[in-house]
Amino acid sequence: MKQEPAKRKRSGGRAGNTSRRGGQLVQQMPFSQPINIDRPTEPLSAEQVLKLHEGAMRILEDIGIEFLNKEALAIMKRAGCKIDGTNVRMDREWIMEMVALAPSEFTLTPRNQERSIKIGGNHMAFGNVSSPPAYWDLACNKKMAGTREDCAKLLKLSQYFNCIHFIGGYPVEPQDIHPSIRHLDVIFDKLTLTNKVCHAYSLGKERVEDAFEMVRIAAGISNEEFEAKPHMFTNINSTSPLKHDEPMLDGWMRCARRNQACVVTPFTLAGAMAPVTMAGAVAQSIAEGLCAIALAQYIRPGAPCVIGTFTSNVDMKTGAPAFGTPEYMRATQMTGQLARFYRLPMRSSGVCTANVPDGQAVWETSNSLWASVQSSTNMVYHAAGWLEGGLIASPEKFIMDCEVLQQIQRYFDPAICGSEPEDIAIDAISEVGSDGHFFGIQHTQDRYETAFYNPFLSDWRNYEAWEAAGGMWTAERAHHLFKEIINEFEAPHMDVAIKEELADFVARRKSEGGAPTDF
Repeated sequence: MKQEPAKRKRSGGRAGNTSRRGGQLVQQMPFSQPINIDRPTEPLSAEQVLKLHEGAMRILEDIGIEFLNKEALAIMKRAGCKIDGTNVRMDREWIMEMVALAPSEFTLTPRNQERSIKIGGNHMAFGNVSSPPAYWDLACNKKMAGTREDCAKLLKLSQYFNCIHFIGGYPVEPQDIHPSIRHLDVIFDKLTLTNKVCHAYSLGKERVEDAFEMVRIAAGISNEEFEAKPHMFTNINSTSPLKHDEPMLDGWMRCARRNQACVVTPFTLAGAMAPVTMAGAVAQSIAEGLCAIALAQYIRPGAPCVIGTFTSNVDMKTGAPAFGTPEYMRATQMTGQLARFYRLPMRSSGVCTANVPDGQAVWETSNSLWASVQSSTNMVYHAAGWLEGGLIASPEKFIMDCEVLQQIQRYFDPAICGSEPEDIAIDAISEVGSDGHFFGIQHTQDRYETAFYNPFLSDWRNYEAWEAAGGMWTAERAHHLFKEIINEFEAPHMDVAIKEELADFVARRKSEGGAPTDF
């Protein structure tokens, strides 16, 4: 990978450049959700699906899940579950009754209602990288602790690219902000730098309640309007194996009560926090997810819930997580079958183990993203910008991933498979015959601008033309485009009074100490 990108000559030509097309740095499709028109890949037979379901039910009934939250334990006891200390065992009839109350589809509505997204059915939504503690870009060329400035840059990319539909947690942890007030500054940045659906961490009462109020203020709505439909979401991870911790359950229950979307994603790494077999890991993941959804439905029937998968494997030589593997892909597809069995929307991720935005990063992330397509995933977390198993966020990787996401979106365009007479083009074939070409005929001239996907980052020139233009590798082209997007970024409109109200809320909560921490 080339170094010192500022000294490299900028790329030109028709592909892979950063020149404006129609006044834009990047030729993008309009903001819209892809509709997955493919049949899902189903590696399990109907009999195997029932066997995994049976395994999940036996885990819930016979082994139980640890609920490390007193309020959740009390609720589960009222529901008739068997409580032994913190261990909760649940009858399958109750689990299935509760899960059946969850909607199979719902809509998330941000402050800009034109950026609303549908969750469920054949709809897909892609989100940005979330929660890495470290940042890497080609200019610094080393792993560095994330800052608020780095976080803001990634939020700007998240707003800029139309193929990003929702804003996950902190795109990178801003470690220059104290943890007690970090959520206030980052949510303020999310709500002012973007106008897309955003996430709140379920890490204790204060962080969730502050997020509720800030999202409500930004949307300019009342508490009643806020609770009438979901405007934001949270994601919790079980502490695999077989545990849900205190602060995440607290936030989960608060979101359920206020009708905000609840995503549960067990962190089941086969061979470490789950059985080494993928069937065992998926069954455990399903059990850990369903019990949280049952809790949400008991609290508020019909609360919007999503079952997530983060089932992958570890490197058995080192114990390190591995992502984008064949096992990860199959586990995602298997979970998709179970999600459809329970009629629940599904979340998966665009993840990789690579440390820098190189070839490994591309193939592992592409494996993950296409597994999301194959599994009929509805919410794809970490779809752009993820490196080192989630420990690094990179703007170059973000832009490289957006090229893939746009290609996936184009892949779903029904026009590609058109079968009308003008698509089959018998007259055009007759006109050219056996000794001509199709470049100059009217049929081509009428369609050439929109016939094929036009990349914004890929470079389709031959080697000599690429070399003469500076010989930029993909990450270098992404780096230059990143700089130009950031330099010219304009935040979406927000009413001045609303922005001032948000700022006043942040200032007041900071004066009150924000959220308690151990620091």
